This record gives sequence, C-alpha cells and structure tokens, in this order.
Amino acid sequence: MKTLLISCAIALGVSLPNVSISAAERPNIVIVMVDDMGFSDIGCYGSEIETPNLDRLAAKGLRFKQFYNTGRCCPTRASLMTGLHPHQAGIGHMTETPELPSPLEDEPYQGYLNQQCVTLAQVLKQAGYHTLMTGKWHLSYHRKEGWPLQRGFDKYFGIISGASHYVKPDARRGLTLMNEPVEAPEGFYVTDAFTDYACQFVESSLEEESKPFFLYLAYNAPHWPLQAKPKDLRKYEGKYTKGWEALSNSRLAKQREMGLIDKDWQPAAHEGPEWEGLSEEQRTILDLRMAAYAGCIDSVDQNIGKLIAKLKDLGQYENTVFFFLSDNGACAEGGILGSGNEESIRNALSTTGTAGPRCGRAWANASNTPFRLYKHFVHEGGMATPLVVHWPRGIAEERHGSWINSMGYLPDFMPTCIELAGGTYPTEFAGKPIPPHSGKSLVSLLRESDLPIHEDPVYWEHEGNRAMREGDWKLVWSREGPWELYNLREDRTEMNNLVDRQPRRAADMKRRWEGWARRTGVQFQSSFNYYRMIGDFKKSQNSAK
Repeated sequence: MKTLLISCAIALGVSLPNVSISAAERPNIVIVMVDDMGFSDIGCYGSEIETPNLDRLAAKGLRFKQFYNTGRCCPTRASLMTGLHPHQAGIGHMTETPELPSPLEDEPYQGYLNQQCVTLAQVLKQAGYHTLMTGKWHLSYHRKEGWPLQRGFDKYFGIISGASHYVKPDARRGLTLMNEPVEAPEGFYVTDAFTDYACQFVESSLEEESKPFFLYLAYNAPHWPLQAKPKDLRKYEGKYTKGWEALSNSRLAKQREMGLIDKDWQPAAHEGPEWEGLSEEQRTILDLRMAAYAGCIDSVDQNIGKLIAKLKDLGQYENTVFFFLSDNGACAEGGILGSGNEESIRNALSTTGTAGPRCGRAWANASNTPFRLYKHFVHEGGMATPLVVHWPRGIAEERHGSWINSMGYLPDFMPTCIELAGGTYPTEFAGKPIPPHSGKSLVSLLRESDLPIHEDPVYWEHEGNRAMREGDWKLVWSREGPWELYNLREDRTEMNNLVDRQPRRAADMKRRWEGWARRTGVQFQSSFNYYRMIGDFKKSQNSAK
C-alpha cells in the first residue's frame, strides 16, 4: 500500500505526509447528496415526511445547524468535488446540457470541470482508497474527459446530465455504466438503481482488494419530474390538504422544540396565495404534487436503509463516516403553484424525458421553513442544507444526537476527507498547478469540539446572487440588489436588514466581497447577465441555420 501511494505521489509531483495510518484505522467515507431538497424536508430537521433511517443516523451522530451549499445543483457538485469555489473549477454558473454545449468561452463559466482542479476521487485514490460513485454527475456532458472515471472514480453508474426520468430515462438523459450507455431494464426506478449499484460496487471492490472505500452517492430525487412510486405516493396523498402555511407552522414548531431554530427568530412570511382562496380542484392537485415530492424523499430514506444494511452485512458499518446533505434549497421552478396533472403524477410513463410534475414556489417556500427564498438564491432558503454525520468509531457516545453550531460549507469536504484518509492535497495535477482548496477540516467538530473553524470570511456567488459571511454577519444581494446585511446570531431568517444601521460594516464587507470576486473570476458587474448571453447565443445559432 505504501509503495502504491509513493508511486502515485511521484507521478503527481507532490509530497505525501507520513503514511503510517493502517487501512483498518482509516474509515470508509460515504457522501450522500440529494437534489433540490429543502432545509426542513427530513424528520430530524422538522419534517412530517417519514425518514426513520436518517433520523437514526442523526440520533447516533451529529447534525449541523449552519452548513451551506452554493444554492444550485452543478456549482454545488463542483465545489464539493474539488474543495474550490465553482468558478475556479469552470462551473461559475451551470454545466453544458445534452441539448446545448456551453456558449461561454470564459473559463470560470465554461460549463464543464476544468483541468486546473483535482477531485475528491483523485485525491482519495492517491491515498489508497477504492473510489466509487453512483448517481447524478452534472459536471460535464459533451466532454468525456470530465466524466467520473476520467476524474478519479474506479466505478460509476448513473446519469451524466442534470436530470432524468425516474422510470424510463431517454437516450440523451439516460444511464451510463462506467463509460458506456446502458438501457433501463423493466421495473426500473432510478433511486433504487443508484443504491443497488452502490451496494454492488462496495462489495465487489472489497472482494478485489481489502482497503477502505470512498462512495459518492448522488440521488437525483426529489428533483423534477416528481415521479414517486405508487405505494409511496399513496402514503402521503391527503396529508397536505391544509396547505403550505399550515405545513410551515407545523415544521417550525418542531424545529423550535428540537433546538434547531431560536424561538425569538421571526420566520419568513409565506409567499403562496391563501390556501382557502383556491378551488377544491386546485387544492386536490396541489396536495398530490406535494405527496409525490414527499414520496420521492421517503424512497431515498428507504434506500439509505438498504445501504446501511449492506454495510452491516459486510462488516463495514462501524468504520464508515456517513455524510448526508442537499445540493441546494427546495426548487421554486414551475410557477407559484407548480405543474403536472393527476395522470402525470400517478403514471410516470405518461410523460417522457424531464417533462412532468413540479412542486412550484409555494411548496418550495414551505420546504425551506423557516428561511427566505429557495434554489438559485444565496439567502438562507437557497443555500442552507441539513448535514447529518454518523461515525460510530469517531463520534463519542455522549455527543450522539447533538447539534453542531459552527458554520461550514462545501469546500470543507476536501480537507475533511484528506484528514480522515491520511492523504494530501496536491499543488499540481497532470502537470498543471492546482489552486489551494478553500475549506477547513470538519474532523475536530466531529471528534471533540464545536469551536468555530472559519475565522476568515467565506464567499458565494451564483447567477448574480452574492453573499459573504464573516462570523455572525452576512452580507447578501439578490440579483437586482441592493445589498442587505444581517446578524445571523439574532436573525438567521434574514428578516431585519441592518444595512442602513451598519453602513460602515456593509461597505467594508462589500469591498472585500468584490476583491474575492475579482480574484476568483466572478463576473459581478451590473452589465453581466448570463441569460442574455444564452439568449444571444441561441439567436446566433438559429440565424446560422
């Protein structure tokens, strides 16, 4: 093993720390990420949705109150995989799609993973781990050099693109096994398939060679199209007939009772129309849409139970660090009331591709209880994620079920995994220099303390939405502006804008955010409009035909 690590290090041109940690001592690492799930959508964060497996992991592990993604799917995946800000990895906005190669040549916005970054899989492979992935990649599509096997994974099954039909994926947004397209068999359901392949990959890899494994399991649920299994849909049908405000209030009460939300914080006002003002027909279909969403999350939890059972059967459960999080807040796409008729919700095969039901903004607002806004934004509702961590050998029993108050964000996964694996972060890869990662290891928070790990400010930008957090203070801008300033210790729900009362602090934070943006390649000028650039590109393509 030591020879293998040294050989890899020589090939990469990097140095390794003292590799004295035995394979038996180093934990397996499992990162499970769900897609478009809100802050309050699992039981241990206040939900009525049944997630007993996640709740048990939380009860014998830790939960973070203040962990952040980037507010959108593929930038989150880029940051998680590389430890960098997404602009540094080439995905400052979104990835290219099956239908449209990236129209942007500017490297921070090129729309696929660049070669000036290194992935978790590449680093952990260097450290002597099996590297396994199932699920949604969404970091490159047309350029195969950016696919999972080309970026460090030993085995892969999933969807390369950003969304897929749950039951019958089509050719463009279909399934890939290793590097080759495969057909979905009869009786296919994507959430089950991702778990089944994850279990197979873990078992077969351990049979090949006894060394620890890194598994990245990236479910596409509950991303649209909302296609719950009939039995899971029936389980929740009729549970949402009181509407979104009643749902928010119920979840908020649970969050306060469990100590997640301060009782003095004012929850964000709900954006949806008055439930009682809707017709009975509207309320019926809205209940069904939310039931489909809940059914997709329930299915994820069932599959997490299946993975846990497999790890126990293999004798690997006690020595596995398990992380669970979401890639962004709940999704408001589909209009305020969502979309999808009864037939499309009850029968997935009545739709094709990614056409199909969506929850819409009113339900998304409830899913993100108690926060403002949703996916796309870097207010708390867009980028606050649950983070559940379970590690039998690393988390002391007296800390089981505790909350972690310290703030963390996606780049922290790189140094965390490196510390767990006894690995090292390279200064260069494939002959090209690699920027230093932007994270801090979470391991001290897991093992013994809840002291802040981020003393310096942290930053975000997506789609013109901007944020900076320094201690308890957060400066945030929502597309059109203006800047807003909040003290999150007193007002995590961002209801009391202090920018006029703290102009000097706001100006200083704005200046430093702009400096970070220039260094990182963010295009933050008021004239920058990604969608206009996309529109111009499409017009030029149509004119050329």
